[in-house]
Amino acid sequence: METMLKTGKLTKTFGGLTAVSDLSIEIGKGEIVGLIGPNGAGKTTAFNLITGVYKPTSGSIEYKGRNIAGMKPHRITKLGTARTFQNIRLFKNMTVLENVLVAHHFRMGTNLAEAVLRLPSYLSKEKATREEAMKLLDSVGLAAAAGEPSTSLPYGKQRRLEIARALATDPKLLLLDEPAAGMNPQESHDLMDFILKIRDDFGLTILLIEHHMQVVMGVCSRMYVLDYGITIAHGNPADIRKDPKVIEAYLGVDVC
Repeated sequence: METMLKTGKLTKTFGGLTAVSDLSIEIGKGEIVGLIGPNGAGKTTAFNLITGVYKPTSGSIEYKGRNIAGMKPHRITKLGTARTFQNIRLFKNMTVLENVLVAHHFRMGTNLAEAVLRLPSYLSKEKATREEAMKLLDSVGLAAAAGEPSTSLPYGKQRRLEIARALATDPKLLLLDEPAAGMNPQESHDLMDFILKIRDDFGLTILLIEHHMQVVMGVCSRMYVLDYGITIAHGNPADIRKDPKVIEAYLGVDVC
């Protein structure tokens, strides 16, 4: 199996605080892998390191065998990674379609002169980009809402739109930061099906942070568990359910 993402002893400190310590994970192509742990465990810091928001204090990050540690976020995105955030970050003054178009323009391949002068080459690319954005919205069940303000969508669909916007950058590695946060039971169940669908439809590899145990146990083949920045367990859902360190640090109860 091709390795899509690999970190080696990845560490990030802020002053005297170590947020992530010696994190070593490996994710194969097509896998859905979970990164779980209590609040403050270092999960989002790990995402910020992988996506270039933070530079690591030490350690390595490889995407498809290429060292990306310390690389700028836009360069990492161009290589084929995308992420969502724990708090939804839609463009509130834009429509559903416009939110996706913003991300599509990232790969549109036009220059400033073409755009300012509205040259035929630009108009042709713009039309093609709009058609691609509509196809993407259709594939995630949001085409009917294309012209609506993004904030008018129900909460679960806003989450779906944020994921669709990430998909518009044409990633191969997708990082989802607590996509089930704030969802009701039905929305969480629908999200599980949605994550599996986009993995298959778009040929994705997915790294998932999630506190909702039904979701993470239902879609992930493996997971890493962090506590105070340290990896305390790694394994499949069955192993993680019964790991005493995990139960003590995070789960607290039997999730079976």
